[in-house]
This record gives sequence, C-alpha cells and structure tokens, in this order.
Amino acid sequence: MLHDVIVVGGGFAGLSAAMQLARARRRVLVVDAGLPRNRFAEASHGFLGQDGKPPFDILRQAACQVAAYPTVEIARGEALKALRDENGGFGLQISDGRRARARRLVLATGVADTLPDLAGLKERWGATVLHCPYCHGYEVRDRPLGVLANHPMAAHQAAMIPDWGPTTLFTQGRFEPDEEQLSLLNARGVTIERQPVVELLGSAPTLDAVRLADGRVVSISALFVAPSTRMASPLAEQLGCAFDDGPLGPMIRTDDWKATSTPGVYAAGDAARAMHNATLASADGVLAGVGAHQSLIRDVQFAA
Repeated sequence: MLHDVIVVGGGFAGLSAAMQLARARRRVLVVDAGLPRNRFAEASHGFLGQDGKPPFDILRQAACQVAAYPTVEIARGEALKALRDENGGFGLQISDGRRARARRLVLATGVADTLPDLAGLKERWGATVLHCPYCHGYEVRDRPLGVLANHPMAAHQAAMIPDWGPTTLFTQGRFEPDEEQLSLLNARGVTIERQPVVELLGSAPTLDAVRLADGRVVSISALFVAPSTRMASPLAEQLGCAFDDGPLGPMIRTDDWKATSTPGVYAAGDAARAMHNATLASADGVLAGVGAHQSLIRDVQFAA
C-alpha cells in the first residue's frame, strides 16, 4: 500500500501532523517507537488544556483521537532506514520487518539528551534535575535552586531562575560570566559559585544539596541543567537533509512550513527547532502536516 504520508514519531509533533493529514482525508501511517523524550517527567506543564497531566496520558488520548480517523494507521516500532525510491516517493524499513511506502515523509523523531557526567544526576533527571523552568519551575518555586553551567547559555538561564526561587549559578570552572552578564546576575540576586559541583546529595529523586570539589555542601532543592542533544534517529541524515547548529546540538533545517532541504521530507518538533516545548512541538506538527498536504495538492495540479 502506498500511503500519502508516513509520520515518523508519535509524540506531540508527530500526532499533530497526523491529525491535520487525517482531517484532509489522506492515507497516513504513524510509526512510533513509544519512547518520548519527556517520559522521565511525571507531568507536562504549560501545555494549554493539558497542564499537569502525565505525558503518556496526553499522548495516549491523542493517539486514540488520531487513530479514530479511518485513513490513519499507527504502527508500533522503530523506523530504521529511509530512502527515496525511483518514483520520487519514499520507502521505510521498520524494526518489526515491515516495509512501508509513502509519497511524503514527516520526521517528528525528536532528540536524545546527553547529561553531564556527574554523580547522582541521572537518577534525578526529570524530577529535581530539570531543563526548562517554564515546564517545571513552578513546581519547585520558593526553594533554593541551582543552575549548572555546562553550556554557554548558562548565565542567561541563571538570570531567569530567580523568578522561581533563590538561585546559585555553579560555573563549574568552565563558563565564567562576562561583565554584562555579571552585572545582570548581581542585579537579580544570583549567587555565583566557582567551585565545581562533584556530587548530588539526597534520596533520589529528591535533591537536598550538592557537594563541591572543596568539600563544602550547598543546599538546593532542584538543579537546572541544559543537556547536549543529538538526533534520536538517523533518518534525516540518511535522506540527506541539511542541518543547522543549534545552541545545544544539531537541528534539521526547515522552512516556514517545516519542509527540509530534501524535497518531500518535512520535519517537526525538537529535532527541527532550537527551543524545545510541548506546545511549540505540537504547533510545528500542524505546520508540517499542512505543508505536506499542500505539497500533495500541488503534485496533482502539476500532473494534470
């Protein structure tokens, strides 16, 4: 069977793309490995109408709504390989051995996080070791908070965090604020600690304090960290899509309608944007779904 569009990834971006295509009565296959990036978080926040709900519950409900459309199929599995066929469409190999074909692809494959190598950090990820203050800051409000400077934007992040609680920036001896940043941090009441953090303390996933290289212990209840990111799937590279350098890792280059540099391939969500957020990922999916649909319409016109 030739699908109109295969959507790779069943997260916020992928299901939003599939919904637009389903409502346009297009034949859609969604391939999803069931490993969303936010699976470590107990709740999703800041997503209008879904605030405070577990991410898996949101995705389960969304998948049911999308699957209710008669032209949609959802397949569980990992998309291993994609290639352009001789007719200008695309072939996809899935981990269950299945092969699927489509006229268009939407890559909503997301990114994978690489966390700093720090004792006690990994087991707290998504609970008290956090990335986005807009997603999780309110839940740790009015407590002592920390920012781990493992990236050039750490000073910018540290200047934000005092809106949620008293803040310490741990420079790790790597990212010293410049004069302008230092002035802003001082005005915001941020404490700057230049001794590196070597260990997180407390009964995980709770965080009570961090231990510094000189042996001192600093009490904090949550630590904000920006992990480096990499593509969670090799498909974009296999298809020859161009990439841009994002602040934390590579991202797929797209236009305003989420078309990549490879004709017929669209990309949406965290893999194709610098700012990562559930609402933005869902909006990206809408654009990619509509963009893919419009390109199918133009194909028909040209063929005529």
